[in-house]
Order: sequence, then C-alpha cells, then structure tokens
Amino acid sequence: MSYLQAIDISKRFNGVSALAGVDIAVERGESLALLGPSGCGKTTLLRILAGLEVPDRGDITLEGRTLTGPARFVPPEQRRIGMVFQDWALFPHMTVARNVAFGLGKAGINRSRVSETLDLVGLSHLADRYPDELSGGQAQRVAVARALAPRPRVLLFDEPFSNLDTGLRTRIRADVAALMRDVRMTSIFVTHDQEESFVVGDRVAVMREGQIEQVGRPADVYQHPASAWVATFVGEANVLGGVATNGHVSTAVGDVPLADPVKGPCRVVVRPEYLAVGRGDQGVVSSVEFYGHDTTYELALNGTKLVARVIAAPDFVPGDRVSVSYAGPGAAAFTAGTRT
Repeated sequence: MSYLQAIDISKRFNGVSALAGVDIAVERGESLALLGPSGCGKTTLLRILAGLEVPDRGDITLEGRTLTGPARFVPPEQRRIGMVFQDWALFPHMTVARNVAFGLGKAGINRSRVSETLDLVGLSHLADRYPDELSGGQAQRVAVARALAPRPRVLLFDEPFSNLDTGLRTRIRADVAALMRDVRMTSIFVTHDQEESFVVGDRVAVMREGQIEQVGRPADVYQHPASAWVATFVGEANVLGGVATNGHVSTAVGDVPLADPVKGPCRVVVRPEYLAVGRGDQGVVSSVEFYGHDTTYELALNGTKLVARVIAAPDFVPGDRVSVSYAGPGAAAFTAGTRT
C-alpha cells in the first residue's frame, strides 16, 4: 500500500460530476503534480484529501490508516495534512513569526519551532515584519512555513504560485520544490501549467473531466503521452495524420519513426523542437516569434499548419519558402479508435 492512497473517489455537485472514480497513490517523500485544465476536478480532489469535502464514494488512507471510508471520516484538523492556498491567507495583523506560530495551535509558543521553520524557508530575518511589508515571494514562503511548522505528514498546494509575476513565479516554484525534496515532504501540487508541473512533480497526474488520464514521470508523460489530448496539453504538439508501416509513419514532414509499433492510418505526435527547418520549397513561413533563447515558426505545408521551434535566432521571415523534416526520437502515434 502506498503512503497516501485514494481509491475510486467520486463527487457530484448539483448533479454535475466533478470526480468520477479517481485513483491516486503517492509514496512517502514524493511530490505529485496534479495537472489539468480549469474545471477538471483538481481542487475538488485536493479538498477531499484534506478533509474539507466529503466524497460521494471512495476511500482515502494515509500510512495505512483510513481517513475517509464508508464507516469513517477523520476531520481535517486530525489528519496532519497541511494546505497552502492560492491567496496565501496570511493574517495581516500578525507578524511573520506569529503567522507561522498560528499553524502550531496551542503549541504556538514553541519559538524554537518557529525559528527552525523560518530558517528552512530563508526568512528568519523577517520574523518581525507584517504581511503588507513583504514581497509576493516572501509572503508565499511564509505561507509554506506556516503549513510546515506543525510537521504535517502531507502538504497540499492549491495553485500556490498563480498570484506571482512570471519571473518571481519561476524562481519561487523552484525554491519550494527543492525545499520539499530537501525535507522529504510528501506533497501534492495542483496546477494548470505544464511547465510548472514538470518542475514541482517527481510524477505528474494529468486530469481531464474528473478522471486521471495519465500518471508518470514528467519525461515519460511528455515523450509517451497516453492520448493525443495529453500530448497537446502537456506541451506544444503537431498532431499529423499518416499511414504507419514497419515502425515508421509517412507524414507531411516526411518519414517519422515511431516509439511503439502501430499499423495503418494513425495520428502521430510531432513536437515542434524535433522539426528541422531549412531553405527549400516544401512550405511557407507564416509567422516568426523570437524569444531570445529560441525561435518559433508557424509554417504552412500544402494545407497543413505546423509549429517548429529552433534553438537559434531567426533565419527566415514570413513569406520565405522552406523545407521541413523530422529530426527526433521515436514519436507517439494513435490509431483510429483510441481516445483523443
């Protein structure tokens, strides 16, 4: 049995299904990212794990102890599951130290625990500040410290970085992910951002319409998506039609090797970074976007629209004629009848 396990979790609100038989398992010290679009049930699942919602059906166990089941429901305050909310929920009239101490309840007078936790998040020097004197990143780390102070067995994050600007968000999420691994905290991060899920998650669970579509390590989910929908959700992807024979498929960009053998008509996932763009007469550049570290081209090839990404400054401008070929590893392909 896994450290934290949820089996067949289902929940409906006003007759609408939010979760439909969800199973998840998280090992001790592991970080799991719950990735999915808005409305797919991520936050509902998180709240059920925390005990803030009661499922219509399903069981939850932690270290082999039942927290939720047909004949048992452990209230949130007795689960030793911490939660970091999207809006941080700091008390404006309390100092940083008192906010962290609040998470300890009656044990809040334990100054050594407060100091130790603030040290973990690098905020000891701000113990006497108030929330309105903090930057967004500092406030987020205080919220993490408050959740860590009671030494929970599991820590849940509900889109915790969405209120931060892009640059700060990138730095803080990396810091928090590293902290979770350093202290070996079992954690679950809810996010709708594919890049973020790959940074914070040892594994990623991709959710869609109240169900888990795929669970795996970030590289496996990216390289071997379970469906065409997963492929396009976890990163940019060109999904091209073709006919597979002998481990390859013939497409608009030429021959593409396959990761797994399929036969006959199929759709193959071609990542933009695996397309080579050169001078030629195969297609036309529709648009160019230069990001400093790479360039993205939108291309038109005989009625097929493609996106290609190259690690270089732009060599072409809109209207240029180009050649396009595949230069990557075996690609994922889906035959007729597989879920889209």
